[in-house]
This record gives sequence, C-alpha cells and structure tokens, in this order.
Amino acid sequence: MSQSFDVLVIGGGPGGYIAAIRAAQLGFKVACAESNAYDDPKGEPRLGGTCLNVGCIPSKALLASSEEFEKISHHVADHGITVGSVKLDSNKMIARKDSIVTKMTAGIQFLFRKNKITLLKGHASFEGKGADGYQVKIDGKDKEVVTAKNVIIATGSKARHLPNIPVDNVLISDNEGGLKFDSIPKTLGVIGAGVIGLELGSVWRRVGSDVTILEALPSFLGACDQGIAKEAHKIFTKQGLKMNMGVKIGEVKADKKGVVVNYTDSEGKAQKLECDRLIVSVGRVPNTEKLGLDKIGLKVDERGFIPIDDHTCATAAPGVYAVGDVVRGPMLAHKAEDEGVLVAEIIAGQKPHIDYNCIPWVIYTDPEIAWVGKTEEQLKQAGIAYKAGQFPFAANGRALGMDRADGFVKVLADEKTDEILGVHIIGPNASDLIAEAAVAMEFKAAAEDIARICHPHPSLSEVVREAALATDKRALNM
Repeated sequence: MSQSFDVLVIGGGPGGYIAAIRAAQLGFKVACAESNAYDDPKGEPRLGGTCLNVGCIPSKALLASSEEFEKISHHVADHGITVGSVKLDSNKMIARKDSIVTKMTAGIQFLFRKNKITLLKGHASFEGKGADGYQVKIDGKDKEVVTAKNVIIATGSKARHLPNIPVDNVLISDNEGGLKFDSIPKTLGVIGAGVIGLELGSVWRRVGSDVTILEALPSFLGACDQGIAKEAHKIFTKQGLKMNMGVKIGEVKADKKGVVVNYTDSEGKAQKLECDRLIVSVGRVPNTEKLGLDKIGLKVDERGFIPIDDHTCATAAPGVYAVGDVVRGPMLAHKAEDEGVLVAEIIAGQKPHIDYNCIPWVIYTDPEIAWVGKTEEQLKQAGIAYKAGQFPFAANGRALGMDRADGFVKVLADEKTDEILGVHIIGPNASDLIAEAAVAMEFKAAAEDIARICHPHPSLSEVVREAALATDKRALNM
C-alpha cells in the first residue's frame, strides 16, 4: 500500500524542513522528500539544503576562521599582544567547516525523529491527482509513489552559471567549489560583486589570496542604500579587495597553470586577469525542473519561478504551495523559513501574515552590512518625505574597545509621522543589531520609540539609538 500523508514537503532546506516541523507541531502526518547528498560520504540525502550544506553555514564558518587569522596576524598587536609566526592549515579550516555542517544536519535529523516526520530519500515529482490527494513519485533507492492531501514545494535554488565558462569546482568554481579549496590560491578572481562574491572573496583575501572582483553592473551593491554601498566600497578597497565595476566578461580559459579571464573594463579597454582560481558568483536560479508540474496543471514563469498568491504562497493547484527560492522575493533562508511556517499554519486554518518589507538582509563581510525596509533612493523615487539620522561606530566606546569602529547606522523615518521606514547598518555585529530594527518596524514603531528606550552601556546597540535620536537632530554623543 502506498504511504499517505496530510502534508508532503518537497525539499529539506530551510523552507522545507521548517515547514515540515511546523506542520508536525500542528498535528499533521508529515513527510519530507530530499534527494541531494551534497558531499555525504555514504551518498545519503542530507537535510539542510544549500544553506546548511554549501551556503550560509559553511561560508560563515570559513568567514569566522579567516577573521581569526587576520585578527591574530594584523590586529592583536594594538592590544599589546605579541605573537610569533602565524600559519594557517587550510585543510583543517575546511575540516572544521565540514564538522559544523555534519553536526547541524544530524540536528535536523533528530528534529525529524522528535516530530515523527517521515524522511523520503529520493527525487520527488508529481504523477497526478486522485480522489485521496496528489500522487508523488519518490525516485530513490526504494522507488515508491506516495499520496498527500497538501504539498509544499521547497526545492530551493542553484548557482547561475555563465555560458562558455565551464564550472568544474576545481579551477573554476561556483559557491560550492569556493568553499572547499584544497589550498590557498595566490591569486583569486571573482566574477560578481554580490553577497556571495564579496563573502568568499573576503575569506580568501584574509588568509593570503590576492583577490580581484569583476562586476558587470556599473554601481557597487545596487540593492543597498547608496550611502552604505559607498562606505563599503571604501572599506573593502582599503582592506585589499580589488574591485572593477562595469566590466564585460569575454573569453575565459583554464589550464594547468590557472585561469585567464579576458574582459572589457568600464572605459571599453581590453583587459586580462590571470589567476590561480576563479569563482563565478552571478546569482542563483530556482530548482523547478523535473518536478512534474505539468501533470498537476502548473507552469513556471519566464525566470523559472512558480507563480503563487502573494499572501498565502498558494499555487494555482488547490492544496499545493511553494516557498523560498522557487518563488518571488529575495532568496534568503530566513524568508524561506517564515514562508514555510506561514503555509503550515494556513493548512491548519490559521491566518498568519508576513510583512516582506520587514525582512532583513545581511552581508557577512567585515564589517557586516545589514538593512531592513526602504533605502533613501527608494523613498526619493516614491516621493515619500523622510528624515535621516546617522551615527558612526567611531563615536561608540564599545566599538573602539573592540577595535572595530568602521561604519555607521542610518535610520530613515517618515517626516510627518516619525514611523521608521528603513534602517541601514555597516559595522560590527550588524547582523544582530538589525533585529531590533526589524522588530520596531513590525510594530510600526517611530524613531522616537527607539530613541526613548534605554539601551545598555557600553554596547554597540547604542549606535542604533543614537541614529534614531539623530533623525530629530538630538544625538547625544556627537
């Protein structure tokens, strides 16, 4: 007899496994199908998706290791600490990253057992719909067809590759290969100055690589508030990242000696970059192939995304939902998680809601970059009258004591109502500080609300408060 479930989740990444857990908490009989083994030595499908296995978590582990190396090599002397020769074992650094990933994937497996979620090991695709629900084929070691009343598609995304640039994840890598170099390249080229390109470029620069970044767009970090982007460009250039904007990539050749990238610079002049290794980081595309969507009357749009209702994540097929990177909106793990929870609760008859304007963005460089809400450019374009308050970490005692005083916080508030419209941070622990802003915006708080709340002293969070005060020209320490 075929197994039957109330909810079947296709994909075990952040959106998928969180949706499965929440659905199980709500009393449903739940299964989750996953086929990607990533680098599992036994070839077993691994939970956690791109984020845990070859994305967010491993990259942050490498960022932390490289930050420690750079700190000891170049910055501890300012604290009166003298060290001898500093060496890096890149293989051990990679092994530490892998052990963290393995530990966390095992943690998700434990959560599945705890919540009585059935893990279906294999590629899932729709076969059709019957009286009892949707028939979904699981093409794994144990081939079977299961039935589900509700299906949540959470198959994530994959790295976008450029035509005529073959990625082998040895000499020419995407984000996956860029996380597991077996040695430190003397010279590293990165195509793409987005989040992944900047993070991976930062990792290898800190441990000794000479890094050059090539970006097709004329402006740096176009999605950011441009005040933040300008500051970031200045800091990253000072750190040693070589960034070339407005380039056009030409022929790319790889041989035993390395990689040669021919390109045209922003002035139209022919240039050549010779490097030991190359990372191609030019965005991501949704994993929507081979799902059998046509068998249940669904089609993807021209970019490969599954069309959904913006409020419920429901597709045109009743009882079928899609979340995360396969649908519109930012490709962020925490956005996928929230959508997974939303769908599980909708299936249970609840009425959850996501305010997409309050979803924070983070770039884990050093200093970190984080923002939530509107940029100054967006507010100007929309004709919204606003006031801005800005405060530097250089005037904060905690940041100075940590020797991490680069950057600032900017708060944007409605000129009439004082409602917070956006908060933008470049500085230490920006990924944590932005959470206060997200909470404030969810509650429709005013800049005055943050300004009136007592913040601990000395702390980095005081910079957020000072920026809120600055919207009314009331900063206290500047």
